Amino acid sequence: MSIKVFITGGAGYVGSALVPRLLKDGYHVTVLDLMIYGEDVIDPHPNLKMVKGDIRDLALLKSLIPGHNQVIHLACISNDPSFELNPDLGKSINLDAFRPLVEISKSSSVERFIYASSSSVYGVKEEPNVTEDFSLEPLTDYSKFKADCEKILAEYQSENFTTVTIRPATVCGYARRQRLDVVVNILTNLAYHKREISVFGGSQLRPNIHIEDMVDAYLLLMTAPKEKVAGEIFNAGYLNFTVSEIANMVKEVVGADVKLITTPTNDNRSYHISSEKIFKKLGFKAERSIIQASKDLKEAFEKGLLKDTLNNEFYFNIKRMQNINLA
Repeated sequence: MSIKVFITGGAGYVGSALVPRLLKDGYHVTVLDLMIYGEDVIDPHPNLKMVKGDIRDLALLKSLIPGHNQVIHLACISNDPSFELNPDLGKSINLDAFRPLVEISKSSSVERFIYASSSSVYGVKEEPNVTEDFSLEPLTDYSKFKADCEKILAEYQSENFTTVTIRPATVCGYARRQRLDVVVNILTNLAYHKREISVFGGSQLRPNIHIEDMVDAYLLLMTAPKEKVAGEIFNAGYLNFTVSEIANMVKEVVGADVKLITTPTNDNRSYHISSEKIFKKLGFKAERSIIQASKDLKEAFEKGLLKDTLNNEFYFNIKRMQNINLA
């Protein structure tokens, strides 16, 4: 029997890498997405159903979710600036829509619900290794609502409904639905096209994870024995590097002529997470480096896979959100 997976936000950055992999592995996939970043980010496939729609549409959810074995909830207004552009919209999608989605999933006999939270829920910590049992001190509404949804999801864990939360580091690398507004991708884009990188501060730690490692993590959460993941929360990241270290890696990939300009900043947010639990419990270890992510992007630029990368609103969440005026 083929496993049927329902993915909210499946036409987003991570979804555009995850869905083709699931199809390749024999899954049947339904994607529900507003598709504001393009409707052609995933190639047609006989086992794929693409639905342009809103997770706040409960009638739509009730018509689509029954018959699926698993739900992966990726949909959200992602990153703080996009969220702050319209806080009411952010709350309605990132928080208010969550409980109904979980309830409909459970009542539709979905067996496993995987939630994409964020490592930003920890806030700024001094400790060198931030593990899943640390207190959550989210600094923004975006992060607060991520934390709130984790608590909501925990209420629904039961013998027949396995809930699992993942707190990823910042995803990086090339995907069909590209984002160029996250740190490694920003720096690679600027280095390649402007031959110059501005580093604000530089000593702040930023945990990252290659998009293909992120896909591997989701596949593992889908297939791991229930007793290993039920009600669990997992961090997922590669090694923790400072912004300066990341900038130097990018320079190494793009070219010695790239200039690094460091300017002071009052944004000293520093995140560093431990991914030891997901390794010990599930054997998952992020294998692909930041250098690999930067190389993948450089190759995409060279092949002309990404157009007008300094200005194209489809690569920058906030620009796109401003232009479509989503309500």
